[in-house]
Amino acid sequence: MRKARNEFERFSRMSAAELRRATAEFDKEFVADTFGPLSPKMAARWEQAKRKPGRPRVGKGVDVISVSVEKGLLARSDALARRLKVRRSALIARGLRAVLAAAGEL
Repeated sequence: MRKARNEFERFSRMSAAELRRATAEFDKEFVADTFGPLSPKMAARWEQAKRKPGRPRVGKGVDVISVSVEKGLLARSDALARRLKVRRSALIARGLRAVLAAAGEL
């Protein structure tokens, strides 16, 4: 952030002629064709920047599954999740942990 501010201040103090000289390279067509390949470090940064942020990893990550649940049970569980201020998936995970603990599997 500090560097960007310094760059802004540097460009804001330039005269029109100085700005034209400083930015002349961007007036050329196909300027991207003059760039070389990215270094491994820059390629890694580019790949990281392209990635969507996603959800934070919990445990070993997640698997998305499809489960059939009776409508009344689902409605009651959704109401409980709202009261507890948790997501449906968190409520289901909590229930699975409780069942596993009760069975001595946790």
